[in-house]
Amino acid sequence: MTTDDILLGVGLTVAFAVGCQILASRLRIPALLLLLPAGFAAGALTDDVHPDQLLGPAFSPLVSVSVAIILYDAGLGLDLRHLRGATRRVVVRLMMLGVLLTWGAVVALGPALLGVPVAVASMIGVILVVSGPTVVGPLLEHVRPSEKARRVLMWEGTLIDPVGGILGAVVFHSIVSGGLRSGHFRFAAFFAGLAVGLAGGAIGAALLWCALRRLRLGETLGTLAQLATVVAVAAGCDMAYDDTGLIAAIVTGLAVANLPGLDMPARKPFFETLVQLIIGLLFVSISATVTPRSLVGVLLPSLVLVAVLVVLVRPLVAVVSTARTDLAAGERAFVGWMAPRGIVAASTATTFSASLTTAGLRGAGKILPVTFLVIVGTVLVYGLTAKPVAGRLGVGRPERARPLLVGGDGWVVALARALRTAGVDVLMWAGGAQERERIERAGVDLAGGELMAVATEPQAGLEGVTSVFLLTADDDFNALASIVLEDSVDGLVYRIGPPPGGEGVVAPYTGGRTLFGPRLVRHALADRHGRGARFHVQPASAPRPPGHDVLFVVRADGALEPVAEDPPPATGRQGDAVVLLGPVPSPS
Repeated sequence: MTTDDILLGVGLTVAFAVGCQILASRLRIPALLLLLPAGFAAGALTDDVHPDQLLGPAFSPLVSVSVAIILYDAGLGLDLRHLRGATRRVVVRLMMLGVLLTWGAVVALGPALLGVPVAVASMIGVILVVSGPTVVGPLLEHVRPSEKARRVLMWEGTLIDPVGGILGAVVFHSIVSGGLRSGHFRFAAFFAGLAVGLAGGAIGAALLWCALRRLRLGETLGTLAQLATVVAVAAGCDMAYDDTGLIAAIVTGLAVANLPGLDMPARKPFFETLVQLIIGLLFVSISATVTPRSLVGVLLPSLVLVAVLVVLVRPLVAVVSTARTDLAAGERAFVGWMAPRGIVAASTATTFSASLTTAGLRGAGKILPVTFLVIVGTVLVYGLTAKPVAGRLGVGRPERARPLLVGGDGWVVALARALRTAGVDVLMWAGGAQERERIERAGVDLAGGELMAVATEPQAGLEGVTSVFLLTADDDFNALASIVLEDSVDGLVYRIGPPPGGEGVVAPYTGGRTLFGPRLVRHALADRHGRGARFHVQPASAPRPPGHDVLFVVRADGALEPVAEDPPPATGRQGDAVVLLGPVPSPS
């Protein structure tokens, strides 16, 4: 390939990876539904988007290192305090039973269904035991299920990837050492691989402890240190034993996230952007390596295999794994309807299929196309049905607004009560004991004291919260929190306007979304309420009383729209309600 061909191929790959994610965000669908077909179409219709030709022998190692970066980032979002009790039991059972039943089902059906020897069926089976945060995470973000179901699925998806990678390497070496026959599973090799990965993870954690704790690197150098450590440790482990770098990466991430004294920054824009880009590039690149011709002979058998995995294997694994736990019936059923395959399956299939085909194993050429079709099939099934299924099972979060009001002054509590009168499910948080007592006396739901700390953890989210309104008397806190919480909420973050002309420690008077326009800034609103002005709720179609200001519009479907500096929301729709602030009463 010429230099121009390589540049065009790289440019198109990046454009597809980013463009699909932007389009998916606009369409409000999981990006994987667009990345997989886009990559396949690009590989089939162009001669340039072929990463195996663009990168040559470097393609497979780069995929492995990239997956390690993704798993390290996933490990940063796992809090070991949440892996206890029923969650731990369910995750362990799901992993053990999922591996055994998925592998067994493919080995039993593969020879007859796909026309491959037992060795190839065994290879396909072990590849398909993985799930992964690259597919589970976006789907859960799209569906927004209950916290218990989310934790179980995220832990399972993150931990099963490195285990599946090691199993794939062991099966691969067993087949090769058996003279390209089924060979014998080498338990010693499996545990040796685990040991290599765990040792690499310990080394990675120690290096980052020194870099982040002892050297006290800033955000930029600290991020570079994390990236360099993960890449170096994962590459070294993979050199020692195939795919052990995945275990090293996730162990490093878990250690960094859970070791005391290693405080990670609340936001990591560079690292988060890098991971998002890598996910898009990997799905487009690997999909582009699958040719239409390779799919012709395995299309229908692969669809049958998808049906077996989705309808029989996964529900059976979930029923047994969640038995006698505190998960509700709907949560148990939802866990049984969520097992998409992701990037680790694709990357291991790419590596092992090429090696076994080169070695002359009959049927090895079907490993990658079958894996690709299973990935596409499971992503389509779960991506299109997960949200309605969650709704039918009662595990999805309600579509109605659930705002979080931060602050405990008297006017804030009065505003929360008015919103409750309008039918809004309000949640409040305040730091001071006196403010929290005031909230409780008013009968408004009070968030746990650790809520704001949880919200600033990497990849954490405010469960069930659709918007945040920062209404404290500390303008600096409001400004800083509006930045920190931006990625922890599905909706928007607003702050009350500060007094005009002031100067704050963190420049609170620039940027961010402010509430209620330039007249109703914090001190003016608090003063007005303190002098007797009260909040009122009335139908939006009713005439507005003189001297009243519209603060919120509560839509008939439960949506909440605040009046901000932007053009105010329409207020005359039938069935809507408005929250008003009345005038200061005249002296009698």
